[in-house]
Amino acid sequence: MHLLNLITDVAGIAVGHAQDATICTGVSVVLTEAGATSSVDVRGGGPGTLETDALAPDGTVDSVHGIVLSGGSAFGMAASSGVRDWLSARGVGFAIREARVPIVAQAILFDLLNGGRKDGLSEAYAAMGAAACEAATSEAFNLGSVGAGFGATTADLRGGLGSASVRLDNGITVGALVAANPVGQVTIGDGPQFWAHPFERDAEFGGRGPAQGGLEVSQPLRLKGGPQQSTTLAVVATDAVLTKAQARRVAIMAQTGLARAIHPVHTPLDGDVVFALATGRIALADPVYDLAVLGSAAADTLARAVARGVYEADRVPQGWAGPPSYQERFGR
Repeated sequence: MHLLNLITDVAGIAVGHAQDATICTGVSVVLTEAGATSSVDVRGGGPGTLETDALAPDGTVDSVHGIVLSGGSAFGMAASSGVRDWLSARGVGFAIREARVPIVAQAILFDLLNGGRKDGLSEAYAAMGAAACEAATSEAFNLGSVGAGFGATTADLRGGLGSASVRLDNGITVGALVAANPVGQVTIGDGPQFWAHPFERDAEFGGRGPAQGGLEVSQPLRLKGGPQQSTTLAVVATDAVLTKAQARRVAIMAQTGLARAIHPVHTPLDGDVVFALATGRIALADPVYDLAVLGSAAADTLARAVARGVYEADRVPQGWAGPPSYQERFGR
């Protein structure tokens, strides 16, 4: 089967986005209505999350029905209520006798200083959460300035929503989805080359290759804003059969992908979060070796997704208070 180079190449995964240009923000959802084994790894110093304790290996609930990535900082937490209500109306959820409770985990990023109107945010995010569910597809979806990536920024460029995928030799598919909003840079110095360039496939983010003359390791760091003004949120997914403990290991390994694509990363100014989902279609032949291969692929794929999100970002909208997009600064 031909890959779309998106997280929806993983069977059992659907993705939807909603955004509002008047408030320069948005919401992305990853739906697994049949349920998926899930865990999470949090590395940044300023995270904002919901239901992540339930994803711990010793948690009672074995699977989740949705992951929400949202802008809006604490206001964005309202997006999960819209997603939860949408799933509940369709009878999706963890069964407790005759009741069903959708298990929806969430992480938020800060995009409140990028311009646009910033009133009535909680109501807006709840509505966008439901709208993102309505728009969810298991096929192709847009990248760049959509969903949770709409209001995102990096140290010197507009951020964005990125995705990528790969199929391993054993037939297992790995995909990644990311809202790139880091305090650091995704590109190298003043040039158009991406930190993630060694992992690029088929010129998916421009094929610019490495920085001319090699890396200048003594170049000064470029950081965006102040405390709590950043965060990169990601979901990695696979159709492998995993336990919660194995999914946790994949999430931990996938964080390496952020380190390959962002400089610096996991700072006190970020709230970096990576969720892992396993839809359970293909068993691992070797639970140790194959898990190592899978986690490594998740890291590489996530690095590619970060660069794609920034590369695909649109020209900035009217009223935007952040940096220009990659297209505006470097072209295609």
